[in-house]
Amino acid sequence: VKAVVLDPRNDFSVDRILAKNDVQNLIQLCVTKLLDTTNPSLSTIKMQVYFDMNYANRAELLSEQHRILEGRLAPVVRDITDSRPRVQEEMENVYRKIVSYVLLSSGLGSPTNIEVVREVTAALQSVFPQTEIITFISLSKKNKEQHLKNLAMLVTGIRLYNKECGKGGSSIDDLPAILNEAIPSATRTVDEGLNTCHTLAHQYTALLESMQEDLQRRTQLSSFKLKEALFNVKQYEAFLCILLSDAITSAQEVEKMNVQFAATMEQLKKTVQNKISIDTKEVYPLFVTLSNLWTGFQDEILLLNFLTNMTNNLQQFSEIQSQLFPEEVLTSLLEGVTVKSDEERIRETMGTRVNVSDFKDQEWLFPETTDNFDQLLIQYHGFCAHAIGVKGLTLPGNPAIGILKHKERCYVFSSREAAYTFAQDPDKFIQLNVEKAKEHAELIQLLELHHQFEYLAPYVQARNAGKYLMKPTTTCDSSTQTDTHILPPTIVTSYEWNEWEMRRKAIKLANLHRKLTHAMQTDLSHMRRDNSTQVYLSKDGSTQTKRDNSSNVPRPQIFLEGLRGASSPTTHMVKVDLTRAVDET
Repeated sequence: VKAVVLDPRNDFSVDRILAKNDVQNLIQLCVTKLLDTTNPSLSTIKMQVYFDMNYANRAELLSEQHRILEGRLAPVVRDITDSRPRVQEEMENVYRKIVSYVLLSSGLGSPTNIEVVREVTAALQSVFPQTEIITFISLSKKNKEQHLKNLAMLVTGIRLYNKECGKGGSSIDDLPAILNEAIPSATRTVDEGLNTCHTLAHQYTALLESMQEDLQRRTQLSSFKLKEALFNVKQYEAFLCILLSDAITSAQEVEKMNVQFAATMEQLKKTVQNKISIDTKEVYPLFVTLSNLWTGFQDEILLLNFLTNMTNNLQQFSEIQSQLFPEEVLTSLLEGVTVKSDEERIRETMGTRVNVSDFKDQEWLFPETTDNFDQLLIQYHGFCAHAIGVKGLTLPGNPAIGILKHKERCYVFSSREAAYTFAQDPDKFIQLNVEKAKEHAELIQLLELHHQFEYLAPYVQARNAGKYLMKPTTTCDSSTQTDTHILPPTIVTSYEWNEWEMRRKAIKLANLHRKLTHAMQTDLSHMRRDNSTQVYLSKDGSTQTKRDNSSNVPRPQIFLEGLRGASSPTTHMVKVDLTRAVDET
């Protein structure tokens, strides 16, 4: 409907309400267009709609896949975290559910394979014995969920290590080897499609150029829908380039993960080395790293399947090329026509450049004068801005000629003459390109003209403008203002500047001092009151007396001689002190 209404040849006005006859005419034109299976334009629009509705970049696809996996595991997790086992049999049942969760979340083997279940159970018991179920039950729901994820990663890492050592893991596919074979195969398929697109695009472009140069040839080729076929090939080529870029990114990621996986496995082998007891702080992080890397391999398998399916499904929209232009027909049409590739066209114009002094009011950008020249956002998907509206051709633009910056948008050209012609009146040629897009609605997405047709953006793109590759440039008016009071307010609410207000408050307080509160109790209520008392419990007290102390002093030894008397009548007593000195003890 949009394509029919936009086409000026159908004489529909967007601003006018359609009458009954207009509606019938619109329906008839749409039905005719839908039933025209020989028109490449319809195939191109179908291709664009399919790509818009189905393509997702790496981050979006993986995020959606992880969300789906969590949704499938949610009932199992809920069953484990909500259970409150009390007897031994119930605890064993919870442990079996944990084994099932670990197996399902890792995706390594089938839950119905007894050998796989035994292998997972043995690995789980090495890091989470059944005796720890009681501790697990006492955790909060959030901690239980995190603990389950940690257990799943540890068990996955242990199984991968055992597989490397030849002690199990027979049900685990060798994902790195599968990816190393599948990614080059997928890349070759996309490359072959791109080569076919390049060849057809060069041939169609040569035929269209010959039509403009030779009136007789124009009459001969006018019945062929060459422009529509060219646009179909170019759109198919653009989508294949996106898929090829994703495949190259996957190949780089797989190569990087292969190196990390081998290094982590080697480090783990050195850490273990047939030891009987190992510190968990050393090996657990390595097991978790192995598990995360293996999850990365699984993600790349998913991405590769997605890219392969997209490539195969897009191919159906380009099959009309072989129907309209069989090889023998195309060969006969190309007799006497020189076919140039995009690289040859660019090489022919490499020595030419725009002279900036010829344009006073135009801004031209060149590689040596512009930072990030290669990252500039070029309009019309990098095609020549002059050839689209004037010739209806999608010729490759050569930035070396000079990039024209007009109203904050950048344009490239296929030749110096085209650049000079376009720069004389850019708005005129921009409008010509818009009119050409109205005649061929598939150009809106191919040339990324959604900013010119914002009201005709695809439904999915309008629903989430930032989600898709080709999105319109949005602008808006915005303003900012600095707060008047940056610091928090320090207003004293009790402050009064009015003296009379202060007087009224003082009188009010004075009146309150003269008020009395009376209470009474009746015979009916005095037994119903609540009484409460509080006592202090006796506490234990203790005191400590002075401690005893002693010191060691010499023992006194004194001898007395002559007390028994002698032959003489006078007694002579001799006192001998044998006590040792204090400093000798």
